[in-house]
Amino acid sequence: MTDMKVGTVDVYVVRPLTSGWRVFVARRGSGTRCTGAWETVHGKVEPGERPEDAAVREVREECGLEIARLYNVCVQPFYLHASGTVHLAVVFCAFVDEPARVALGDEHSEHEWLSLREACARFTWPRERQALLEAYELLHTGSAGTVEDVLRVF
Repeated sequence: MTDMKVGTVDVYVVRPLTSGWRVFVARRGSGTRCTGAWETVHGKVEPGERPEDAAVREVREECGLEIARLYNVCVQPFYLHASGTVHLAVVFCAFVDEPARVALGDEHSEHEWLSLREACARFTWPRERQALLEAYELLHTGSAGTVEDVLRVF
């Protein structure tokens, strides 16, 4: 029997500059899962924690930034064969204010702020490219427009 659970969050951290979005990407450090892979902020939802609270916590832990505005974007399923579980990753887009000085956590060895196109090319997982493009489609004007009341968490 395969179980299904909301187990993780993916958070696309964005600096919405007048010249275009700059997207945070981080490289997994040695001794971690997927060593060397470039990814967005990603982490587990702790027991009793809401996904949006996990998103805020993971952004603080992985890059030391405070979120100015948070939007939920979509949910993506993936299978973890080791546990026989289909996980649902709740995907968020987090806008941060300048100067956006990063303090990397222990899981990553380096980071960059990339354009949308560059970030999509750098991400290891195709689902990350898909979710980032969906976030951009929804939020490229700086808000979610007519669906702001549904997507904006804070």
